[in-house]
Amino acid sequence: MARPHLHLSFSTAFCIALLILPSLGAAVTPAPAVTDESKVAPYSLPDPLIAGDGTRIQTPAQWRAKRRPELLELFSKEVYGRTPTRKLKGVHYEVTSKDASALGGRATRKEVTIWFTKGNQGPRMRLLMYVPNHVKQPPPVFLGLNFGGNHAVDSDPGIAMSELLVVFPPGEPLPTSPRGTDRPLVERGGQADRWQVAKVIDRGYATATAWYQDLCPDRVGGLDENVAPLFAKGGTEGRADDGWGAIGVWAWGLSRALDYLETDSSVDARRVAVHGHSRLGKTALWAGAQDERFALVISNDSGCGGAALSKRVYGETVGLINKAFPHWFAKRFRFYDDNEAALPVDQHELLALIAPRPLYVASASEDQWADPKGEFLSAQAAGPVYALFGKSGVGVKEMPPVDKPVGGTVAYHVRTGKHDITAYDWEQYLNFADKHLRARPKSGNP
Repeated sequence: MARPHLHLSFSTAFCIALLILPSLGAAVTPAPAVTDESKVAPYSLPDPLIAGDGTRIQTPAQWRAKRRPELLELFSKEVYGRTPTRKLKGVHYEVTSKDASALGGRATRKEVTIWFTKGNQGPRMRLLMYVPNHVKQPPPVFLGLNFGGNHAVDSDPGIAMSELLVVFPPGEPLPTSPRGTDRPLVERGGQADRWQVAKVIDRGYATATAWYQDLCPDRVGGLDENVAPLFAKGGTEGRADDGWGAIGVWAWGLSRALDYLETDSSVDARRVAVHGHSRLGKTALWAGAQDERFALVISNDSGCGGAALSKRVYGETVGLINKAFPHWFAKRFRFYDDNEAALPVDQHELLALIAPRPLYVASASEDQWADPKGEFLSAQAAGPVYALFGKSGVGVKEMPPVDKPVGGTVAYHVRTGKHDITAYDWEQYLNFADKHLRARPKSGNP
């Protein structure tokens, strides 16, 4: 008999547990955040070009054969948890709607359900796509997960309303406590400013998105639901120390969306820019680091566990983020709560894993929680790996003025304002994509 599903509201999507179980190496009360630059203690960063055995990496071949696998292993074990390598059987796609006259005739809108098991009863992700009608050749794509549901990214009335479908693994008891109502949290088009769909289309790019909670509901119990139990049980506290967290699940979902795009002849899947804001910026970076099919990677205000250096211990720290969101990272990451100096990696090495592909890191001047300076320094410190490939880094020694983008293959800006993604940010990303994604690759990775 088919397992029952629960249809839940958006209000459950942002619930944060009030009680957190004692965990590996976790400080009971993390040290308070530091947002005064004069109070940043001295720290040292690991050299991304020094291998674990002390060998200095001097060629791209050495990087790929030796150092890159080492860093992926460290981030998998110590930070995000291991992404399962087993391929799911029965994955299939269902086009649920298509409108060639969307956005006043400027685009074709398509909605695709990506089912992760045989039949249409298990976990799934609903992908929303817009493809420009005025572009003759299959265009590049901006791909990212969204916070509020697909219907929130544009006021287009043809977008199906997102609804949280929670699927529990066979043999597991259903929860007895209520998890919410059916009242939506985000209205149609409520986050359109963050997506700028019409601007992206008019510039000749397709855009594709899915609601992140289709993959893993963003709460402590989310690792017991939807995608994660297809690979392993245990949830947030019962998983292995290096079991993946929600960020890992969401990043895995971005790669599955790319799998679908590779089957869709209306877009060029060799030219996909993966992007994300805040926790979904962390997700985009981890997806881009693991999956070299992504041609360009964008991090917007991703902060701790994203682009910002952990060892600076500025703004949100490892201890603070693990306390608030124990389901996001590997349990092993908790060993570094108030203990960042012991981390064998730092986030500049995550950015380096994207080399030689184009990378854009962005911050906001009032978003001290995400540590704008730490994000800049991280992008800067990834430069030597890009140089190994003959690519240019941010190109400056000091953090640039507000609203003054810098960089080459690695670009950076700090925008005036708060923690958000704005029209200004999108203008920079489109300009960056114009430089790096316009040429059609002949074969293989761009």
